[in-house]
Amino acid sequence: MITINNEPKAYTPIFLGTTQHSLRLSLEILIMVGMKLNDEIIETYNVTVSAIELGQLPNIGSKIAIDEITGSELSGFKAKIRQSDAKIENTVSTELENLIDLKNVGQYQLLKGLKDMTQELNVPELSNNNLILMRQLLEVTQSELAKKIGVSERTVWGIENGTQKISDKFVDKFLLVYPELAESIEVQFDWVSLTFPDLTSKQVIDDVLRLQENLFLARPTSQNFYTREMAFAGEKNIYIQDFAPVKNPETQAIEQKFGTTLYLTGKGTRLFEKALLEQSMNWRNFFEKARQYRGHLTRLDIAINDKWGLLDMNELVKAVQEKRFWSKSKSYAVHGNVDDGWTVDFGKSPFVIRAYDKHKEQANKGYDTDVKTRVELELHQDKAEYVLDEWLNHDKKLVDITFDILYTYLWFTNEPIDAQKLKSDKVREVIEQTVEPMPAWSLLTALGNRMKFVRQPKKQSVERIEKWVLQSVVPSLAVLKKTGHWHEIIEAINSVELSAEHQKLVEANLVYAITSAKSVLHQGNINFDKEKEKYDEETAEFEKKANLPF
Repeated sequence: MITINNEPKAYTPIFLGTTQHSLRLSLEILIMVGMKLNDEIIETYNVTVSAIELGQLPNIGSKIAIDEITGSELSGFKAKIRQSDAKIENTVSTELENLIDLKNVGQYQLLKGLKDMTQELNVPELSNNNLILMRQLLEVTQSELAKKIGVSERTVWGIENGTQKISDKFVDKFLLVYPELAESIEVQFDWVSLTFPDLTSKQVIDDVLRLQENLFLARPTSQNFYTREMAFAGEKNIYIQDFAPVKNPETQAIEQKFGTTLYLTGKGTRLFEKALLEQSMNWRNFFEKARQYRGHLTRLDIAINDKWGLLDMNELVKAVQEKRFWSKSKSYAVHGNVDDGWTVDFGKSPFVIRAYDKHKEQANKGYDTDVKTRVELELHQDKAEYVLDEWLNHDKKLVDITFDILYTYLWFTNEPIDAQKLKSDKVREVIEQTVEPMPAWSLLTALGNRMKFVRQPKKQSVERIEKWVLQSVVPSLAVLKKTGHWHEIIEAINSVELSAEHQKLVEANLVYAITSAKSVLHQGNINFDKEKEKYDEETAEFEKKANLPF
């Protein structure tokens, strides 16, 4: 007896195999379940099974009894299996690899199913209109620009007039003499999460991250089916979730279930970049190493930081309201206001493009930043893995991949797009040929691949606590001091017992190196006494100097 949509049915569900296009190397596996009655398959359903709940994927052809199937629609059914019925032989990751290698299992074809996110379009080169806008933003005349670059005024006039093409040499000179333009747009990681089906949190800390284990605080959790969380400095910036060891009630033996997910938040990526610096590694090295440990991306956020103020969020919101944009996704939403800053989302998971007023967002939190506007690519599961594959396996620069995707999925125009054009078979091509682009958006996409992918290493700090004390507590402390109660405050500070989270925060701030790779700190590769604020991730210089510890 099983339950389908809260209705009991006298069928026995059994595992038949994975369905076509279901295999994405993710934690959600689409399988075929047969409804069995009197030893005959009466009906079949597609259901999703969580690899974490499943523990280990059954072998092809194994018949595994399933307790119940629930859900509101066929494609959304969730299957729960009895662990005692599962024939456990191989790990999830190993079995997934076996499935990928198979061409055909009965009637079910198994495909890896990676999608080319940029197969249709490639970012255009800088145009004459782009040059005009750059010159206007720099507030220089044609004559001044020609003199500074070292070309004739006629050349500048010809390019802006469209009678002469912009050469790579011209663009290189342009960016060289106007460094404020060359550094106006930066690309960096803003969120990274990786799942390791074969590791524990301790193994991730020791072998993958190579951070000091004593700087992590262990605490229980119920998030994402996990039972334990390891948080660096006690904060959810760098943290790992896995399964806490449990005692088998029958054998009294301590059992450890494998499977972890590593999370690096926006702040966490900056902290981990300090660890990369200490280990003479870069992000590329790290991801290559993660894959050696069978790690796969579950989320990757790529931030495009506009420090120039090229993009105006008020203008972008107005463009959305006036239907002056095209998006590959039909889903979009506008949040915020003029005072607090706007946020515009295009798409939904597994892929979202987000534009927002970064400067106002940080100001509302009491922080300052040189970033005016940020455009984010939020990619999950196979979308994130696609970016990594392109970067690691196809010798493409991350900035090129980033802007190719942005250009392919989103485009702003100077005038509303006619509804009839949106119905065209080649809608994007029609729009580009007939509707003028928004100058700022066109410049962003065209200039993007000339920009840098950067690391911005930061130390663990107590800035958040300090800012709160200065804003909210100091006035009250001043009253106590002036009224003769200051000694009581000092006594209380000296005698207070810190929580486990606060103690780990203290420890993290007192150590110089956060990694266990102390031997690489002073090998002469990098001057750690005068650390740079930012490092160009993809420069040949850094690659040459890198001394990989694995």
